[in-house]
Amino acid sequence: MTNMINLLLFPVLIPFLTAMILMFFPKKVVAQRTVTIIGLAASVAVAAWLLLTVMQDGIQSVTLGSWPAPFGITMVSDPLSAALVLTSNIITLFIAWYSFRSIGEGREKHFYYPAMMFMLTGINGAFTTGDIFNMFVFFEVLLMASYVLIVLGGEKRQLRESIKYILVNVISSAFFVTTVAMLYSVVGTLNMADISAKVSEIGQSGILTVIAVMLILVFGLKGAIFPLYFWLPGSYAAPPVPVLALFGALLTKVGVYSIMRTVTLLLPNDPGFTHELLMVLAILTIIAGCIGALAYFDLKQIVIYNIIIAVGVILFGVAQMNTAGLEGAVFYLVHDMLIKAALFMLIGVIIAVTGTSNLREMGGLMKSHPGLAWTWLIAAFGLAGIPPLSGFFGKLLIVQGAFEAENMWGGVIILASSLVVLLSVIRIFIHAFWGEPRPVPGVSRRVYRSLFIPAAVLTAITVFYGVGTEWLRPVMTDAAEILHEPSIYIDAVLKE
Repeated sequence: MTNMINLLLFPVLIPFLTAMILMFFPKKVVAQRTVTIIGLAASVAVAAWLLLTVMQDGIQSVTLGSWPAPFGITMVSDPLSAALVLTSNIITLFIAWYSFRSIGEGREKHFYYPAMMFMLTGINGAFTTGDIFNMFVFFEVLLMASYVLIVLGGEKRQLRESIKYILVNVISSAFFVTTVAMLYSVVGTLNMADISAKVSEIGQSGILTVIAVMLILVFGLKGAIFPLYFWLPGSYAAPPVPVLALFGALLTKVGVYSIMRTVTLLLPNDPGFTHELLMVLAILTIIAGCIGALAYFDLKQIVIYNIIIAVGVILFGVAQMNTAGLEGAVFYLVHDMLIKAALFMLIGVIIAVTGTSNLREMGGLMKSHPGLAWTWLIAAFGLAGIPPLSGFFGKLLIVQGAFEAENMWGGVIILASSLVVLLSVIRIFIHAFWGEPRPVPGVSRRVYRSLFIPAAVLTAITVFYGVGTEWLRPVMTDAAEILHEPSIYIDAVLKE
């Protein structure tokens, strides 16, 4: 049985080894692309296999170096983490394919692909780890790689924004370590399942509430919740579109996942204060994101503010702490990763075709690029959660959870935010695709096709994710059940 248990390390090891191999021949662009795609395809295959294994055999865990569970560093794969790992790998595969024609050879020759793979290593690791200090380590891995990606190419704007980005993350990492140290001093263990067991033994004390709030703030800074999202719009808009797509689809989601994991595992007993706080912050995050999404005329900014709205919606679902709310949050998290990647890739196509990201300078793309227009419309409807597309079911469950927990107003705000989201993306449609065609510097048909096809295929995947809700439901239900009843997770990890 041992060989199967190590399966959950592969989504971390394969990107890591691929990145190492890529470091040896940075200047050979074709080889870089080939190795990257092979590595990512392998990662996707292994992640899919892992998800199937977890669904059949229950939670998989492996403790490195054969130490007994709470002492060694534990890696745990439950339905939630396996689903997120698979989603991340699929998205990175598409973004790598999309990068061939959009990122530019200059960047490709300067460690663009290795940085992408190291970032994926950190993301998959953060999703799979069962140890809170190890989570910090994987955060650092993915942040190191993201520092490279945000500054790669060295344009003035990138350099300016990356200073802010690095400062924010260094400070939040310092807070993270401090919080973990405080937690360790209270419970004497770093294994998340063990922490959860210890917390239920010693009961909820004031210091644990403080630690919980600190964790929410640390992860909130990385996941961009109100009032800590100030750094995100500027930083994310600076790098080129494929990097923006990677960041927008994956990075903030790691912060959101961490909040889901820690809040449900560490604080099952006293949901009172922390969950009230989380809910209020989530609602404020949604409102702040809505204001930004309607205020800007820049393509990138509009979709970036939609990330902030989604973070609020997911955390609002988590804060309900009932099965419906949690299941909706899981559904919506995966949906949002896919749809944001697709939207950023489509924006990249629009920017390539028009030569600008300013809505006021576009128009009439419907006549020249009808395929792009319809794909954008489908992705926009999916983002806003129009049934039967992927955003609908998650939002439905979150609102149901809100009504069950008797948070009527929160549910109403979520529904209202859907309209704002729809408005913000339809505004792009009206400005960019309707109206008089502008004479544009445009790209050749071949380049357009090689940018548009990956974006369109990913959009199609989001449609299947929405239409296939019924088949995906077991994964989401299991994931939510484990979040709702941490004892399942604890028993699986500490069973040895």
